[in-house]
Amino acid sequence: MKIRTLLLLLVLALIIGFAALNWTTFLAPTTLSLGLAEVQAPLGLVMLGLLVFVTGMFLVFVLYLQTTVLFDTRQHAKELQSNRKLADQAEASRFTELRAFLEAELKKQLDQDGHSRAAVLTRIDQMEGTLRLVVEQSGNSLAASLGELEDRLDKGNKDVTHNLLA
Repeated sequence: MKIRTLLLLLVLALIIGFAALNWTTFLAPTTLSLGLAEVQAPLGLVMLGLLVFVTGMFLVFVLYLQTTVLFDTRQHAKELQSNRKLADQAEASRFTELRAFLEAELKKQLDQDGHSRAAVLTRIDQMEGTLRLVVEQSGNSLAASLGELEDRLDKGNKDVTHNLLA
């Protein structure tokens, strides 16, 4: 139990004990003034009745407050749950949007990769053709140079042979 509850129970027990010890005095009739009239009634019993009435009113007030707080708490819990559900849905939609964005970007990247690959292959084919042409031209040039050297050698051999014979 909380300390406040224990303190209230202790005060209530002291009041009940005081009333029990002085019960005969509580029941002794006295003249009480109500402002406009006077009545004969036991003052202790009237005061004890007022104490019980005020305590009952406080209990009703506390129950009212507790009930109000309980309903407010329940309403706040429902609102919190609905807000949490909305936040979860928003997060899920963000994940879906992110997935779609990533898929689109990946597809775009793959398309660019395909275009780049095709461009590189085209460039390689062009360079291969150019290289073949250069190799062929170099071969032709080399063959022409070799042919010219052979002609010179043949001509030089004919001149040497002709000079030797002459």
